[in-house]
Amino acid sequence: MLILGMDTSGRQGSVALLRAEGEELRTLELMPLPGGQYSELLVPTIAELLIRHGFEKNDIGLIAVASGPGSFTGLRIAIATVKGVSEAFTIPVVAVSVLEAVAVASGVQGRVLSVLDAQRSEVFYAEFNVVSAEPVPVNREFIASFSDLTAFLSAEQPAKIFTPDPTLAERLQEAGFPVELLTRPTAETYARIAHRKFLAGVRADVAALDANYVRRSDAEIFVTPKIG
Repeated sequence: MLILGMDTSGRQGSVALLRAEGEELRTLELMPLPGGQYSELLVPTIAELLIRHGFEKNDIGLIAVASGPGSFTGLRIAIATVKGVSEAFTIPVVAVSVLEAVAVASGVQGRVLSVLDAQRSEVFYAEFNVVSAEPVPVNREFIASFSDLTAFLSAEQPAKIFTPDPTLAERLQEAGFPVELLTRPTAETYARIAHRKFLAGVRADVAALDANYVRRSDAEIFVTPKIG
């Protein structure tokens, strides 16, 4: 099985091509995507990867996509691309939460809190119980102010806190909470998680597939309701 992975959830993204033989995965190539150019570069980068390794779009057996939370624009571009390719070539899709990917990337077992910088003085966070590299959500994903996060940590501090955001890690450390800084998950990470989920029977409903924004968009927040 050929697996295509996409991540456009952050300021820098990536596309990965992996080959699966049973449960074993081999990474063929991981290509970075510069932030701010996802709409121009995502599809050409996918095409370039396939051509370089001698494949066509209909050779793809699974698409993995980072579904958020993260950049509104980046997530929209990836989801639209996934829908187009999946529907055109009847390829199954597995969407993976960025917070779940952080929990997997931590490599630890037990209770894990994944935290991301949400900008606007807010954070995304979710707690997982990682068992045999499989993160089981303890609760839903949240967006909160930094002070609300520290209040949560003071009341129910998990065993481990992980983030890929250096500034957020520094703020948490200054507030007295032990946190470990990770390298941000790449498209390869999402492809590997998606493959494991796929083997367990997980599939996304492509028609209903949407980005996991957690936060409402500016359009929703600032729209003026029509009267009458």
